[in-house]
Amino acid sequence: MQAHSINLTPDAFQVRLFEWFDHYGRKTLPWQHDKTPYRVWVSEIMLQQTQVTTVIPYYERFMARFPRVEDLAAAEQDEVLHLWTGLGYYARARNLHRAAQVVVAEYGGHFPVHSHEAMSALPGIGRSTAGAIISISTGRRAVILDGNVKRVLARLHAVAGWPGKTPVERELWRLAEHYTPDHRLPDYSQAMMDLGATLCTRGKPSCLLCPFEDVCVAHARGEERRFPEPKPKKVLPERSTIMLLLSDGQGGVLLEQRPPSGIWGGLWCFPQFDDDKALQAWLDSHAPGAHREAPWQAFTHTFSHFRLTILPQPVTLAQPSGAVTESGRLWYNPRTPVSIGLAAPVKSLLDMLQQLPTHAEEDTP
Repeated sequence: MQAHSINLTPDAFQVRLFEWFDHYGRKTLPWQHDKTPYRVWVSEIMLQQTQVTTVIPYYERFMARFPRVEDLAAAEQDEVLHLWTGLGYYARARNLHRAAQVVVAEYGGHFPVHSHEAMSALPGIGRSTAGAIISISTGRRAVILDGNVKRVLARLHAVAGWPGKTPVERELWRLAEHYTPDHRLPDYSQAMMDLGATLCTRGKPSCLLCPFEDVCVAHARGEERRFPEPKPKKVLPERSTIMLLLSDGQGGVLLEQRPPSGIWGGLWCFPQFDDDKALQAWLDSHAPGAHREAPWQAFTHTFSHFRLTILPQPVTLAQPSGAVTESGRLWYNPRTPVSIGLAAPVKSLLDMLQQLPTHAEEDTP
C-alpha cells in the first residue's frame, strides 16, 4: 500500500501544524489541565467513538467521583457503569475499571508510562491510546493514530483502502511515525486530533481553513469525502426480543443484571425473551396471575454488528407480595433511582414508565 507523496518535509509539516494549533487549537478542555496519566487516560477512553461535547459532562462527573485511579479501582462496577450510562460502548467502562485495578495491583497506582508495551497491554488500551497517554501526559515521543489522525493522513496522501485492512493501517502508521516530532509532543498529539475533529471532519471538511490545503492530495483531486475509504458495507442481521416491564403496582419495576461480557455486559436490563411463549412460561412460573397489558410500540436499537427490534411488554403483578427475589434481580423505582448501570433502551423505557401513575396514585381521590 503506497501513499502519494507531498511536497512537505516533516519539519515543515510540524511548523504549519503548530502555527495553526497555537492560534486555533483547543486548550481549555477539562482534561487539558493537570495532565496526569490518569486524567488523560480517562479522557482518551471516553473520547473513543464519542464527540467532545458529549464527553465533557461525563468526564467532569466521573473525575469528581473518582479523582484518583485508586478510587476507581476500589469502586463497584455498578457505580462505574452508572456514571457511564448514556455514553454507549460499555466495554470501555468495564475495561477502564479492570485497567485501574491492574494499575493499582501491579504498578502501585502509577501508570507504566515508561513502557509503551506495558501501557498497550492494559485492558482497553491499544497502540494509539497508549501513545496518546504517554505523549500528552509525559511529553515523551510516542506516535498516535486515532480516527481523526487516520482521516487527516489518509486525505493528505490519498491513501486508498479501508484503514481496517492491515496494509492500509500499516501505511498510515508509517506516515504517523514520519511526521511525529521530538519536541512539543503534548501539543502535537492534541493538534493532530483537533485538526481531524474541527477541520478535517468526516462529512464536510473545512479545507479552505486547513493549514495543508495547498498540499493535500485528496483536496487537489476534489475527493476529500472519498478518503479514508469506508468499511465495505454488509447487511446487518436482524434480531428481536421481548422486554418484560414487570411492575409491582407500587412504582417498582423488575430489572436483572446481564452477564459480565457480551451485549450490555454487566448492565441492568428488563428480562428478555425470544418469543411470547417463553415469556408466558416465565410469568406462569414466577408471577402467576399477573395482568398483561397491551404491548407498547416496538422500536429498533442498532448495534455495530446487528439490529435489535425490541417489543416492550408491560405486566403488573396480581399481588405485590408475589415479588421475584432471585439473585441478580432487583425492584427498581424510576422515581427514586439507585446508582446502577443501565442499557440505553432500558433507560429510555424507565423514563417513560416514570411518567405513568402507579396503582396507589390511581386510587388516590
